[in-house]
Amino acid sequence: MSAIDPFHATRALFDLPDGLVYLDGNSLGALPKAVGPRVAEVIASEWGGQLIGAWNSAGWVDLPRRVGDRVGRLIGAPAGTVVMGDTLSIKVYQALASALELRPDRHVILSDTGNFPTDLYMAQGLIASLGRGHELRVVEPEAVEGAIDRSVAAVMLTQVDYRTGRLHDMAALTRRAHDVGALAIWDLAHSAGALPIDLLGADADFAVGCTYKYLNGGPGAPAFIYVAPRLADDARPALSGWFGHDSPFAFEPSYRPAAGVERMRVGTPPVVALAALDAALDVWEGIDMQALRARSIELGNLFIAEVHRSLSDLELASPEDASRRGSQVSFRHAEGYAVMQALIAEGVIGDYRAPDIIRFGFTPLYLGEDDVRRGAAILVDILSSGRWDRPEFRRRNKVT
Repeated sequence: MSAIDPFHATRALFDLPDGLVYLDGNSLGALPKAVGPRVAEVIASEWGGQLIGAWNSAGWVDLPRRVGDRVGRLIGAPAGTVVMGDTLSIKVYQALASALELRPDRHVILSDTGNFPTDLYMAQGLIASLGRGHELRVVEPEAVEGAIDRSVAAVMLTQVDYRTGRLHDMAALTRRAHDVGALAIWDLAHSAGALPIDLLGADADFAVGCTYKYLNGGPGAPAFIYVAPRLADDARPALSGWFGHDSPFAFEPSYRPAAGVERMRVGTPPVVALAALDAALDVWEGIDMQALRARSIELGNLFIAEVHRSLSDLELASPEDASRRGSQVSFRHAEGYAVMQALIAEGVIGDYRAPDIIRFGFTPLYLGEDDVRRGAAILVDILSSGRWDRPEFRRRNKVT
């Protein structure tokens, strides 16, 4: 462990309840203290004081691009290649539709069983809408590289498996896709803000992601899309909304796509949500992503060691080798839902993913070694004592 926590100072930038061990930043990030005042300013001063004029005077119209550049710095994307707006599902649809159109002679979309279900759902829906004989081929994560052949139009993967934390090699798989003429689409939902990413260096074609996990943008925060500069003026937006038009306020009856990634804008941007995200991104100023990654590995390894010191038979679902996992640790337990509810009742917040995963995220910006040790100790105690085995902990909530 580090003698000095390099992220001790950033903890003061977040508003977390006293006594709570928050190990769920991989699902919903904690609230940065700067967000509330910024949202209040947008509502009271900009919306309230400037009304519709704030689109120009407060720069609302430029938020998707300006905030996109801030996210881009954290994912290895050059300025002008990332734009914000809509939901992650919408951005998956846009990226996949554009990729398929760029490879009209191919009909296979390749993904894996570790992909987040919504990505697969969007692919299924797009295939049905197109009606051109496309196929969604889903293989085990370990089989992806071998399954990339010349029938594949697009390889669509989530970089970090949402259940196990397994980490794909973006550069290697993108290179393999390009070797056979396929395009690579990366979902960064569980990696943006968690580990160093180099989209340009990896030569990724498209990337999408949400901002409410490690980027702390708040529930339902806007998603982002990246398009490689070499493709940005060729990728046709399937969702041709007015803000993706080359001149939206000309109100022309026919669509003309804007230049570059701006064409991936769709509807009116969610100004209040973008302002909240913009304020949340302030905590990343000056953060070294390599140092953050090293610290998250330390915290994840510590958690595993503390748990297995007393519960050696609790099955680790994540790769034991930290270089092969993201910033989360998952265990398998047949009664995982009840175990997690018992943990939450005792002030340790993680989450559960069906059918048997209890999942814990490690966010160095606001999490330290004492939190990790305390969380592990309570998990060990709950499992050893059987305190999870109560009717109230088995009662399923709508959100698990």
